[in-house]
Amino acid sequence: MHKIDLNCDLGESFGNYKLGLDDEVIKYISSANIACGFHASDPLVMQKTVALARDNGVAVGAHPGFPDLVGFGRRNMNVSPAEAKAFVQYQIGALSAFCKAAGCRLAHVKPHGALYNMADEILAAAICEAVYEIDPELILLCLSGSKMMSAAKKIGLRAASEVFADRAYEDDGSLVARGKPGAVITDEDEAVSRVIGMVKNGTVESINGKIIELKPDSICLHGDGVKAVEFARRIKAELNANGIETAPLAQII
Repeated sequence: MHKIDLNCDLGESFGNYKLGLDDEVIKYISSANIACGFHASDPLVMQKTVALARDNGVAVGAHPGFPDLVGFGRRNMNVSPAEAKAFVQYQIGALSAFCKAAGCRLAHVKPHGALYNMADEILAAAICEAVYEIDPELILLCLSGSKMMSAAKKIGLRAASEVFADRAYEDDGSLVARGKPGAVITDEDEAVSRVIGMVKNGTVESINGKIIELKPDSICLHGDGVKAVEFARRIKAELNANGIETAPLAQII
């Protein structure tokens, strides 16, 4: 049976502010990208989310972002490669401590928001160095066909190619900016259909109608979406119905 990872961004609540439906979404995914306190989360939320993933047999990943709680890490920041590298290592270190305390292993890293989308060749190299220096066995989740994927391969870092269930694509394979109409896909049937097409055919239709090629090792859905639980349930069911098993990245990469 063909295998693919189904990942979701979790642990994005902060203090009294609750975001996402982590307890429900966790039932359907194979990997959790846990916020590390810069764009969202706090120490108690991180601790609880690591334990939630562990108890549900879900692989734990660090989800480092820019230090921007107000903008949820989705606003571009002018940072040097050295700063970006330090940001990533600091956040991986924090989540690693909770993993160690919980008796589970940190399996992967996925940059969040603007840090992920801004990663040109220079920024991507800094992110990859940050991960590699901590543990070269960590798997880096990268946008399919991105500079980050190339940078990871260049230094010998394990990398997984990620596609998105609920985001539209530009003609060049980048994600449509959230501020543009149609950037986020909210129709369940459309999202499911696109996922099956990406996994089976390695292609997706861009927002302008162009067929673009991509490599799906992992499918991302967003835990803060209004239909996150239903998306997760339906996508997993449809994958299984098409002979595709969901499994953590370590079984795929």
